[in-house]
Amino acid sequence: MDSSKGTSNEAKGVDVYTAKGLLATGYRYLDVRTNEEFEKGHVEGALNIPYMFITEEARVKNPNFIGQVLEVCKKEDHLVVACNKGGRGLKATIDLQHEGFEDVANIEGGYSAWIDAGFAGENAEKLACKSRP
Repeated sequence: MDSSKGTSNEAKGVDVYTAKGLLATGYRYLDVRTNEEFEKGHVEGALNIPYMFITEEARVKNPNFIGQVLEVCKKEDHLVVACNKGGRGLKATIDLQHEGFEDVANIEGGYSAWIDAGFAGENAEKLACKSRP
């Protein structure tokens, strides 16, 4: 990205076609939707770390989000981040950049755009990032 190494409020956004290409070159897919959303459908092999939780009152930010990402990813990892439509993914991308992740991109339109592009039925082995052992 730029020389500010993640200190910018400008998150890198990519369309689903670019994201698909990035995944094919070794990027990891970080799905930041809730566990319930993830269970309804996701890219096979995606990492699921919710950025927000649904409570009786409203959605609340996951206070352990960065720590949970750091348990399975290094700051040097190349990540594409997605939520359902793009809003939470954008916020998560900015938070990750502020934490020092240098190569993070938000999928514009999120998982919904992924489905709309017809990628949900493709061979996920070729598209999804492998989880770290």
